Amino acid sequence: MSKVKKSKDPVSEGALDQGSVNEELNVQDSKVRAPKHQEIKLQETKRPTNLRADVTPSSGYVLAVDGKLKKRFETSEEAMTAAAKLKQNYPVIQVAVFDAAARSYMPVASPEKSA
Repeated sequence: MSKVKKSKDPVSEGALDQGSVNEELNVQDSKVRAPKHQEIKLQETKRPTNLRADVTPSSGYVLAVDGKLKKRFETSEEAMTAAAKLKQNYPVIQVAVFDAAARSYMPVASPEKSA
């Protein structure tokens, strides 16, 4: 019979046990990871407050597009300007300004076209 030469397998011979594999991985991981004492700090940005769908505003003027309240303004002039510009760009949609104090809608008419 012929002799079959076995290849040396370090795992089967016990040269690398589970503990040494874990230690080796931990050493490699610690080289890649950033030091723990350096934390990345993100700048805090103030996000705009969205109007809640289930609460009617109690102050200010709100732009209403197709019956849905979209954006709040402090003055009537700002709201009407935004509504007129929106109606001019998109004449098909229904645009109104909601007066929160009086709880009433002021519809915005579509601008007349020049001949």
